[in-house]
Amino acid sequence: MGKQTSPRSPRPKKSILNISYGVRDYHQSLCSEMQQNGDPYKGRRGSGGDSKWFRTDSGKFASGKGFHGGKKHIWWLRSHIRLILLTFLFMGSLLLLDSVFFSLVDAIIFKNYYSTPRGSTTEEDAVTGYRYEERKPIKMYDHLLHLASRSIAEKEFEEGASKFWEELYPQASLWKPCADKKSPKGKTSTSSGLIIVSANGGLNQQRVAVCNAVAVASLLNATLVIPKFLYSNVWNDPSQFGDIYQEDYFIDILKNDIEIVKEIPDQFRSLDFDAIGSQVTDADLSKEATPQEYILKILPILLRNGVVHFLGFGNRLGFDPLPIELQRLRCKCNFHALKYVPKIQQAGSLLIRRLRKYDASRSTLDKQLLGSYIQDAPSKESHPSVSPLKYLALHLRFEIDMVAYSICEFGGGENERRELQEYREAHFPLLVKRIKNSDPSPGELRKLGRCPLTPEEAALVLAALGFKNNTYIYLASSEIYGGESRMHPFISLYPNVVTKEDLLSPSELAPFRNFSSQLAALDFIACATADVFSITDSGSQLSSLVSGFRTYYGGGSAPTLSPLKKRLAAILSKNSTIKWSTFEKKVQKMIEESQRVRQRGFHRSLYRHPRCKGCMCKYH
Repeated sequence: MGKQTSPRSPRPKKSILNISYGVRDYHQSLCSEMQQNGDPYKGRRGSGGDSKWFRTDSGKFASGKGFHGGKKHIWWLRSHIRLILLTFLFMGSLLLLDSVFFSLVDAIIFKNYYSTPRGSTTEEDAVTGYRYEERKPIKMYDHLLHLASRSIAEKEFEEGASKFWEELYPQASLWKPCADKKSPKGKTSTSSGLIIVSANGGLNQQRVAVCNAVAVASLLNATLVIPKFLYSNVWNDPSQFGDIYQEDYFIDILKNDIEIVKEIPDQFRSLDFDAIGSQVTDADLSKEATPQEYILKILPILLRNGVVHFLGFGNRLGFDPLPIELQRLRCKCNFHALKYVPKIQQAGSLLIRRLRKYDASRSTLDKQLLGSYIQDAPSKESHPSVSPLKYLALHLRFEIDMVAYSICEFGGGENERRELQEYREAHFPLLVKRIKNSDPSPGELRKLGRCPLTPEEAALVLAALGFKNNTYIYLASSEIYGGESRMHPFISLYPNVVTKEDLLSPSELAPFRNFSSQLAALDFIACATADVFSITDSGSQLSSLVSGFRTYYGGGSAPTLSPLKKRLAAILSKNSTIKWSTFEKKVQKMIEESQRVRQRGFHRSLYRHPRCKGCMCKYH
């Protein structure tokens, strides 16, 4: 999606909130249901219920005792009227104080959660936002939220945890990494020329471009210059390859496969690549081009001029059909050759240790991402009772660019529609023209699963999967569209939410300020090493790469929750009538089916689905 620059609003500061907030929210929902279904106190205070109660009761006495009994009862009422009134006033005051108290608690929690600006982001989340005025919480699924709140409160008293903390299928552990096996082919002794790549996008798009470039260099028997990263007004990050990844390590791991040099050789520096016909833009190649297209279009240029410069290089190499050796090389690049620089590993290690309140490595994922900056796992004998805190990492993509581009509606009424239309006109003029011609219905788009999940929907999914109110959640996201009004339903169910800004001090984050790609690397580390990783947008590069990394190195112990948006939309469409037990069963079945262990399908990304020949090997 072609994001463009616009002013960013500061991201609100969140704090770790008291888990009793979720239980209190359950209490409020019960009170609300009682009021709707005839709460005795509410009914009496409402349209004259009290006087009716007196009339009915006095009538009962009158019918039993006659006129004399009625006079006695009237006398009794007169003598006790003050006490009765004081009793009702006292009870009413208690209910009023209860309501005021919880309103204040609610306000304090959200003031703390959103009080301080934060500037974060995931590389694809480094997008502009609006400054939102104070808004009431926006809820699309009131009925389900009440049921979810009640269910979560009940689970607090149950033993055991959600089964979704673990991989559901043991077959996942049969697949092992094997892309680093020595190639039978090896690199050729003579080079056909030099390949230069200037990659656009954010951190994760650039990562894919680097590994595609490695495969293309091998295909064409060319020498690869370590790719350059184009500066973007969207990401506002001047970081180059060497600021994020270890250059020498990259070259060494791939030395038996292709020739790699750090800089453009002197004889090519003064050339005007465009003038000599050696510059190839994304417009010159098909999206997900085949090897045949490279051989027919690019190899002749390389042989003629000795150099080809790929400018942009976004998704310009397909996944099928492709020789297994090239698939293996892409996997080797992505899963083995790209190591974060010590600066990122050190900060990432600090982040993970504070998340877990535990200093040692827990898995191969930890060691692959953090290297020597995390200790080896201690023996059970030396630390028999110490164990790390579990956490769930959530990549929540609900920024204004995503929301506006989707053309969906999210329950915010006319103000929301107007605001999103204004954003589209300012940032996506081509989309606006297309809408005028096709006029898609927001309702139809939602049914087709094309709408990004809201924080509310993400919370409902977690609740249906049995995650408790005190679940520790790491949020990898940026400025949530709608701010507090959108996050309210999520925080009411799951208040124990943190980000890297909560866990790292300003001085520890200072070296990464103004470097969105480097900050995105920290989110990548926190998501990849989480006990559970939950995504809301399957098209996100961060989610795709993290999911693949967890599959490759997780050893069958790194579950990923990936809701199928079309199927979830159908379930949520029954919001007003569906029973919670039915909702739970449908959502759980959806996630169970998405977690089934399958080989990579044709045309599917091997960066996300590495279970395929040349990348992972299956052992029985």
